[in-house]
Amino acid sequence: MSNDLYSLPCVLMRGGSSKGPFFLASDLPGDPAERDRLLLDLMGAGHPLQIDGIGGGNALSSKVAIVGPASRDDADIDYLFAQVRLDRRIVDTTPNCGNMLAAVGPFAIESGMVAASDPQTQVRIHNVNTGKVVLATVQTPEGRVNYRGDTEIAGAPGTAAPISLAFLDAAGARTGKLLPTGEASEWIDGVEVSCVDCAMPMVMMAASALGVTGDESVAALNADTALLARMERIRIEAGRRMGIADAADRVIPKPVLLLPPRAGGTLAVRYFMPHQCHSALAITGAVGISTACVTPGTVARRMAGEVALPGDVALEHPSGRLDVALHRPGTDAPIVASVVRTARRLFEGRVFANADPRKETAAPWSSAA
Repeated sequence: MSNDLYSLPCVLMRGGSSKGPFFLASDLPGDPAERDRLLLDLMGAGHPLQIDGIGGGNALSSKVAIVGPASRDDADIDYLFAQVRLDRRIVDTTPNCGNMLAAVGPFAIESGMVAASDPQTQVRIHNVNTGKVVLATVQTPEGRVNYRGDTEIAGAPGTAAPISLAFLDAAGARTGKLLPTGEASEWIDGVEVSCVDCAMPMVMMAASALGVTGDESVAALNADTALLARMERIRIEAGRRMGIADAADRVIPKPVLLLPPRAGGTLAVRYFMPHQCHSALAITGAVGISTACVTPGTVARRMAGEVALPGDVALEHPSGRLDVALHRPGTDAPIVASVVRTARRLFEGRVFANADPRKETAAPWSSAA
């Protein structure tokens, strides 16, 4: 080693409209507190530009994927997602990220954890954050991951090979219930909301109730301190009612503003993460919003109108549109939501940290030399 920094293997990947480092679980500390301290160091948390780390200075690029052997029989691999806060030194592993999820299958195949088939490989991914299984279909002609292709997605430039993600049973991802409060709609701070837990806990409300028209840019919404403060009050109270008592220190539930569509879609949405408006739309958010569109009594259902099953829900967002296919495999079976994403491997090598956790604690540590 030519310097006094600690290094470990890392792959930087774009997944959907997000990006971040991917790690093998065996290369990180087994103790969650040690692991999180290391991630804070590596990402440069606590500085808005993350100037002393590999985070991108935006919530969409301050994400981490940790992949390891499956801990359950009905999955091929485990995937733990971590959202690293920019403004505070906090690692939140309570949510999932469906965009980063798009890159998990290719990463697992290229890491040798899943054998590739020809022409496609299906990877059953156990999302440790939610306890749910997602089926990813990756293009692998002749047993080799294909990243290049003709599929476009809003929020990412260019085209790439399609990756299909099927959320097999997303309801109750965090709380165990699709409607955690027992109500399809209720009132918080004078605003009618729907508290929904499907792929991601969210509190949905009509944008018009908060004075948002849909003409505002993402930057304008992010600069509207009064709007953000009111949504935060609603979000924290919604979290309390949903059983997320520490919502103020978590990124869940996510606040979502719903608007009438303008380009032939089902709904227009503004999705917050939770203190910044997403420049596009989170995949987990899209799964939950589309499921709410077919759930009687929700604000989303009322605004979307009748959506038949099987069917598609088209969600308009600041960067374009995201389509979610919904179907119910059986009469009493959970709704399956499917989306198409893309991914790309950007960089592989070693990432450096200031502190070697092996010297700060006696807990075991594993990393390639």
